[in-house]
Amino acid sequence: MMRRKNWRSYIDASDEKPQLSWDLVKRVATYARPYRWMIFGSLAAILVYTGVALLSPLILRYIIDQAIPDKNLHNLILAASGLLVLPIISGVFQIITRRLLAQVGEGVIFDLRVGLYEHLQRMSLRFYTHTHLGELISRMNNDVVGAQVAVSRTLVTLVTNLIEVVATLLVMLSLEWRLTLLGIIILPVFILAARKMGKILRDYARKQLEMIARMNATLNETLNIGGALLVKLFGRREVEVDRFSRRADEVRQLGVQRSTMSIIFMVIVGLLSAVGTALVYGVGGYLVILNAFTLGTIVAFGDYLSRLYNSFQGLINAPVEFATSMVSFERVFEVLDLPVDIQEKEDALHLKEIKGEIQFDHLSFNYPDSDTGLLSDVDRPYSVEKVGGVLTEEGDPSPNMPSLKGSQAREMALQDISFTALPGELVALVGPSGAGKTTLTYLIPRLYDPTAGVLRLDGHDLRDLRLDDLAKAIGMVTQETYLFHDTIKANLLYARPDATDQDLVAATQAANIHQFIAELPEGYYTIVGERGYRLSGGEKQRLALARVLLKDPRIMILDEATSSLDSESEALIQEALGRLYTNRTSIVIAHRLSTILSADLILVMDKGQIIERGTHQELLTLGGLYAHLYETQFNK
Repeated sequence: MMRRKNWRSYIDASDEKPQLSWDLVKRVATYARPYRWMIFGSLAAILVYTGVALLSPLILRYIIDQAIPDKNLHNLILAASGLLVLPIISGVFQIITRRLLAQVGEGVIFDLRVGLYEHLQRMSLRFYTHTHLGELISRMNNDVVGAQVAVSRTLVTLVTNLIEVVATLLVMLSLEWRLTLLGIIILPVFILAARKMGKILRDYARKQLEMIARMNATLNETLNIGGALLVKLFGRREVEVDRFSRRADEVRQLGVQRSTMSIIFMVIVGLLSAVGTALVYGVGGYLVILNAFTLGTIVAFGDYLSRLYNSFQGLINAPVEFATSMVSFERVFEVLDLPVDIQEKEDALHLKEIKGEIQFDHLSFNYPDSDTGLLSDVDRPYSVEKVGGVLTEEGDPSPNMPSLKGSQAREMALQDISFTALPGELVALVGPSGAGKTTLTYLIPRLYDPTAGVLRLDGHDLRDLRLDDLAKAIGMVTQETYLFHDTIKANLLYARPDATDQDLVAATQAANIHQFIAELPEGYYTIVGERGYRLSGGEKQRLALARVLLKDPRIMILDEATSSLDSESEALIQEALGRLYTNRTSIVIAHRLSTILSADLILVMDKGQIIERGTHQELLTLGGLYAHLYETQFNK
């Protein structure tokens, strides 16, 4: 079935520009609230060094108008010393301000990153199968840092410049009100320029963040061990370099455009400041010639005017920077607002002791086709192919294409599944690839929830139980074994951090991997490499099996757990598993029927349905699909 195009993908995200709203500002303020005392402290320090800075022009005025004309050396030295002491005092309080703001900014980054990571850990498996990892990393890094600017720098700068503008205007009015009016006559033009540039720079910032996310997605796809191997095997190095180069160039071009617009804005502001300064000095100089006021007054006034323009420039820049940094907050909040598919009820039941009875009651399931709860479509250059109407989007079979013999294509992934697995029983799932075996096992730990019907554990609907209880009760070895880039011991302890060395040895011996580990130069402290690529497929599977055995769960799910083992290792593991299956619910998926001949119940699946069930002998007597699979494997 063709999937709908997600028009909210980050390729076209610039078409959607969330407006800066009061609700958004209030939400941002919640992240600054825990650090309000630091912010207030920094504002107090700002008041001090701002007030100190305003004294310098007055001292300069005194030196020009009084100390020098009166030839008073003592007062001249005192005034000159004041010009030296004031910057020292101001510098101390600026250091205090910067220290406090750094604590606020880094605290906000910490809170956002942890909040994002915690939320992402609660997202369902569906979310990760539809989302670029590079996109998530970009939001965790680039966007979070951009959001920090809004809290730690822009808001405080806004307040600082507001205080400086008001204070400077008051002093200027006390010195000469006519020159003050001349100086501020151009301020409305400042505001108009800031509003126009603010919108342009905000759009550039959004586009640049989107392009950085795309570039990060390319990096993540092609620089992990699997992607790097694929690139080399298919000889696509030049293609991938070209693709990355194009995306990096998009980031570069937007960066250049953003910097150019910023400097244009600064030049416009500088020209407007020059106009105001020329008016003040021209008219002020004329008034000095007429002896309307002193030379020291116009020198001090010029200093204040420069401070006023700088402060006002910062004041009108702050909303521009704030609106730009809000883009980062919007992108972070987009992730935080994603709904969690697999929800735990507030009054979820806590099962102190889990027996392990699993009951599928007329259960059906289909993978969601909606884009709700997703960020963006996967962006690959060849994800949409249309060749003579044979393929549609994402390579799905065309509705006009005839079904292939034995095809597992269907509307529902699972349909009307009913069976019960009791503690101590071994239930095996067999059938063609794509029949729904793995999907069925994914429902047991609630990686997905059923579309219809009920899945029960010890008589309780899984949706009524605590997720942590399920995780503790279930051990699973999946088709694709995942190992962290760490030591063998660290990977084993991930299942049970408090396990002793004796526990590790017992688990690895049961999985027939201890002897191999012991012969390694570093033993259990051997680094397995990215995704365990330093180990063979069989070694990884045995290590994964040892890890789940170390967990000692009440329910074991083995998805092709012995598919990569040689015959000798398989026999040893089967002997160990036979002991471990006792008093434990075990669900085993196997294409190699030799591994499940002793199963208490074998379920034969085809096109998402159970078409046969029984023991090995019963199914052979039935002469159906199971008998056909068995004959195919053993009568070669």
